[in-house]
Amino acid sequence: MIYDLSCLTPLSLLLLRIIVAIIFLASGIKHAQKPIERGKDIGMSPTATAVLGWIEIIAPLALMIGIYTQVAAVLLMLIMLGAMQKKIFVWKTKFFADKGYGWHYDLLLFLALFVILSTAGGLYVVI
Repeated sequence: MIYDLSCLTPLSLLLLRIIVAIIFLASGIKHAQKPIERGKDIGMSPTATAVLGWIEIIAPLALMIGIYTQVAAVLLMLIMLGAMQKKIFVWKTKFFADKGYGWHYDLLLFLALFVILSTAGGLYVVI
C-alpha cells in the first residue's frame, strides 16, 4: 500500500450514496411524471411504471439522507436486476450496446448499491 487512505472511506461512501441517488432520482421523476410514455418505452403498464417511479424517488432520497440505507439499496438492486433481465433476455442487448446503453451501466449501479448494502451506507447515516 502506498498511502493509507482508509480515513476517506466514510466520505467516499457518502459521495457514492449521493451520486447513485441522483441517477435514480432522475429516472424516477421521468417514470412518475410520464408513466404512459415511459411504460411503452420499457414494456410495462402505466401503473407499474408509476410505482417504479415512486420507488426510484423515495429510495434514493433515503440513500441521500441516510435513512434505512440497506432497505433502499435492496429495493434499487431489485430494480437493477429487473432492468438487466429485460436487457439481456428480452431485448437481447449486449454488455456494451451498439446503440444506447448496454447492461454494463446497470451492472455498475447494481454493484455500487451492493457496496452501500454491505457497508450499511457508511458512517454518515441516520438510521
